[in-house]
Amino acid sequence: MANKPDWLLEINPEGKVPIVKLEDKWIADSDVITQTLEEKYPEPPLATPPDKASVGSKIFSTFIVFLKSKDPSDGTEQALLDELTSFDSHLKDNGPFINGGAISAADLSLGPKLYHMEIALGHYKNWSVPDSLSHVKQYMKSIFSMDSFVKTLALQEDVIAGWRPKVMG
Repeated sequence: MANKPDWLLEINPEGKVPIVKLEDKWIADSDVITQTLEEKYPEPPLATPPDKASVGSKIFSTFIVFLKSKDPSDGTEQALLDELTSFDSHLKDNGPFINGGAISAADLSLGPKLYHMEIALGHYKNWSVPDSLSHVKQYMKSIFSMDSFVKTLALQEDVIAGWRPKVMG
């Protein structure tokens, strides 16, 4: 998405993705998209109960800090591991998804972030989620293999290129 098409910038000057057109209105925020779809199509429900809405919510921000880090001993890798370990424990006790047996809006938000994490950290730091976090690994496998995910995922080279400015400074 380094060279965004003119049509995208005309309807969305910030060029944010994902973007979807619902009832003649363009929506460019994934959380707003999910909420709008939930309101329009309440069955099956995707809403995440408030007590589980923050599960995994710090993974993405700790991933970014670790990705941008130039100092291997600054604790950023451990911070990410701590977040992933907490998430693994939640999945072990409550999984296979954040809200139990059914996928929810929280999973739809977290899945693409984990996809970016996996690709960017694998490429730039030769890092991957440890095998000891088996519930996280199974969660990622489940989300990444969903038909809706497969049909809409970004190409790996686009993910790598998208993170390059943050990594290279």
